[in-house]
Amino acid sequence: MDNYINVPVAPPARNARRTESIKLYGPDAFEGMRRAGVLTARCLDGVTDLIRRGTALAEINSFVIDFAAANKSTPATLGYKGYQYACCTSVNHVVCHGFPNEKKLRDGDIVNVDVTLILDGWYGDSSRMYVVGRPKRAAERLIQIAHEAMMKGIKAVRPGARLGDIGYAIQNYAHSERCSVVRDFCGHGIGQVFHDSPNILNFGKSDTGPELRPGMIFTVEPMINLGRGDVKMLADDWTAVTRDKSLSAQFEHSIGVTDNGFEIFTLSPKGLHAPNIDLLSISA
Repeated sequence: MDNYINVPVAPPARNARRTESIKLYGPDAFEGMRRAGVLTARCLDGVTDLIRRGTALAEINSFVIDFAAANKSTPATLGYKGYQYACCTSVNHVVCHGFPNEKKLRDGDIVNVDVTLILDGWYGDSSRMYVVGRPKRAAERLIQIAHEAMMKGIKAVRPGARLGDIGYAIQNYAHSERCSVVRDFCGHGIGQVFHDSPNILNFGKSDTGPELRPGMIFTVEPMINLGRGDVKMLADDWTAVTRDKSLSAQFEHSIGVTDNGFEIFTLSPKGLHAPNIDLLSISA
């Protein structure tokens, strides 16, 4: 039987910890997640101006650090389990957790930037795809499919549905578009803990898994490959890449389950969270 914990009033952030129980949060938590989520979305909006030929990924990392400091927040990944950067930058066939190092962007590159900012103890977690110049049609199509797969999963969220419905919606859509779903990584509970219960798989069977209840807060973040879904880890033990070197794309939102559906906390104030190639494309 699934185990839930009611958290009507948020505990102090220093007392927050991961549990195997699913937390059901109250209104104050949703307000905290709104503030953290929109701050992260604003950070990702600002990244847009850096996506051009010749930009070193390290410049994105520096921007995130400066943005966080200016907004009295903290990058969650900086120092997390030994990770040394304030964000993840995953280019082309990198699936996730790519280092924002001195590598420079080139024409046609696609890049996922994943940012989590902690504001007043609440974690706003989101990622988006960006393109440099004009991508190839296959890359453009993959970006659209990855975003739609995420939205299919989110739209399956409502009280009484089950976690398996989210994964089924994502997998079913991606496969219908002849793309693969990465199974090695998944979404997760979030709130005042970076990675909490439950895991949000990007594949599965409908009407299976724990029941979705109002107050649950988690991320939906499918990684979609043009080729096979198999990945391998590089020697740094962080960077995951596609085994067949096919392109990979990912989008991520932090959401909460409401009485009649869902709320997305990480929508862009500028409307840049959805892929519009003409808007995302930056002339080199």
